[in-house]
Amino acid sequence: MHIDLPEKRYYGIGEVAKAFGVNASLIRFWEKEFDVLKPKKNAKGNRKFTPEDIKNLKLIYHLVKERGFTLDGAKIHLKVEKKKTLTNFDIIEKLEDIKNQLIRIKNQL
Repeated sequence: MHIDLPEKRYYGIGEVAKAFGVNASLIRFWEKEFDVLKPKKNAKGNRKFTPEDIKNLKLIYHLVKERGFTLDGAKIHLKVEKKKTLTNFDIIEKLEDIKNQLIRIKNQL
């Protein structure tokens, strides 16, 4: 899954939800369910997601939405095989970027 977010230090929950194509309530729900999601909150209580949070959200989205894991299954998978999963997920993400670049080049020809 390719997420279009500009390079920033912090992202609001609205722009994160829009980038993932989900409701902000789902992001808040995942924050409660998964320990790896710990967005910072300002004085008003607005969530500010770091690039590390976005990376974890991508992984959770991949497990739950794309691979069909249950929430409990995704939690267990993250705890048991987080290092291996992150490595595989990074490889998949890089390959998808390469594929998209090749498709753009092909369309330009």
